[in-house]
Amino acid sequence: MQDLATKFANLTIQSDFIFKKVMSRKRICKHLLEELLQIEIADINYLEAEKTLEPEYTSRGIRLDIIVADDKNTHYNLEMQVKNNKNPETDTYVLPKRSRYYQALLDIDLLQKGQPYDLLPPTFIIFICVFDFFEKGNYVYTFKKCCLENRELELPDEATTMILNTKGTHGDISKDIKSFYDYVNNHIVTTDFTKQIDDEISYLKLDTKVRREFMLMEARLLDERREGKAEGIAEGEANANIATAKRLLSMGLNVQDIAKATSLSIDQVEALKAE
Repeated sequence: MQDLATKFANLTIQSDFIFKKVMSRKRICKHLLEELLQIEIADINYLEAEKTLEPEYTSRGIRLDIIVADDKNTHYNLEMQVKNNKNPETDTYVLPKRSRYYQALLDIDLLQKGQPYDLLPPTFIIFICVFDFFEKGNYVYTFKKCCLENRELELPDEATTMILNTKGTHGDISKDIKSFYDYVNNHIVTTDFTKQIDDEISYLKLDTKVRREFMLMEARLLDERREGKAEGIAEGEANANIATAKRLLSMGLNVQDIAKATSLSIDQVEALKAE
């Protein structure tokens, strides 16, 4: 518990837990969106923080961080990305396909059954990355669908993906967004906006309910990792026993001896023999 308490005390805006808490403060989230998009927003409503979208039990559920809608019914999903993860099996970065998957599930959730497609509201999927995914130095990378044969033609599906690069060096961003980047990177307070964020984090760390919530969440994650590791070990042992049984069968040993040697049941060995 002491380790968790220390971990909680050292959390920064880069932590998913703290990021969600801070962006759950309307004045902060609203101002971030206004400064990023250079628009005026009268108000925002939280659809659900940490929303889990699971359209089918066979689909991979994901946890979206912060989902809000403004007064013009434009929907925004904000997420902090600290690691530029790769799929070890394909050696490809997961962020592009992750953004595609987020967009698809968000659309499914926004369009009720039987409603026409044109009622889908404008959406922004916004990843705040502490790395430069494209390594071009931009502060912001904004993506919409365009025609390959005529780049001036844009598909008006009103779906936008923005990949923010807090390590960027060039581009057109506001003073408050630049100060936000500096705060994310180095915990530097340079404007009133980042002071508001820093004060909010300090307040959160003094809240015993928030600390308890974090510790319970971490304990659950630890249990899930332990269960997953135990299941993986058990599965690995079972596969090893099956492989051993097959080798012993090929050597002509009898079923009973193989069952004793591998801890498999006689029926399991008989099934392997019949394959």
